[in-house]
Amino acid sequence: MKKKYKTKFPVARIKKIMRLDEDVGKVSQVTPVLISKALELFMQSLIDETCKETRTKGAKKLSPQHLKKTILNTEKFDFLKDVVADIPDMDTTETQEDDDPSQGTSSSGRARGRGGRGRGSGRGRKKKETADE
Repeated sequence: MKKKYKTKFPVARIKKIMRLDEDVGKVSQVTPVLISKALELFMQSLIDETCKETRTKGAKKLSPQHLKKTILNTEKFDFLKDVVADIPDMDTTETQEDDDPSQGTSSSGRARGRGGRGRGSGRGRKKKETADE
């Protein structure tokens, strides 16, 4: 069963962005709400298509390369081709790297062997006083 998220784009922010454009005159109260819903549906469509691409590659994580491939292969996302042009193409070793434990990261994406904040010369450490002073 699919999870249904109640994600909404902030209407006040959309209205603020619309006001920044000099060509936009008065904005009715309903317009930012409709734009918010349109953004929601657009993002859902893009993510659904990208998830299909990710599954066909056998990967566990959705990556920018999957998003790029979806945009390049799906006609309705053609207007985004310029945006993803700088993303490097997908390697064949990518799916193997996701599961390779020798890469130094755990499944949560954090580096191993670091007990919290690290042991560097942080702000809270005092310098040792020498006997010469």
